[in-house]
Amino acid sequence: MTDNKQHVGEPDRSRVSSSEDYELRHFAKKHHISVQEARDLIAKHGNNLKALAAAAERLRRH
Repeated sequence: MTDNKQHVGEPDRSRVSSSEDYELRHFAKKHHISVQEARDLIAKHGNNLKALAAAAERLRRH
C-alpha cells in the first residue's frame, strides 16, 4: 500500500505509540523507566512525546 499524500499533518515522531513495543522500549530506556511505567504514562497523559517526557521526568524524581 502506498503512502497517501493527501493525509498531511504533524510528524509521527512527536508521538509514542503504545501499540508498538519498540517505541515503548525506546521511550522507557531513554527516560530510565520500566516499559509498564511508560504504558501507564501513556494511559494517563496521552501519547504526546513532550508531555510524556515531562511526566517521565517527574516520575523519576519521586
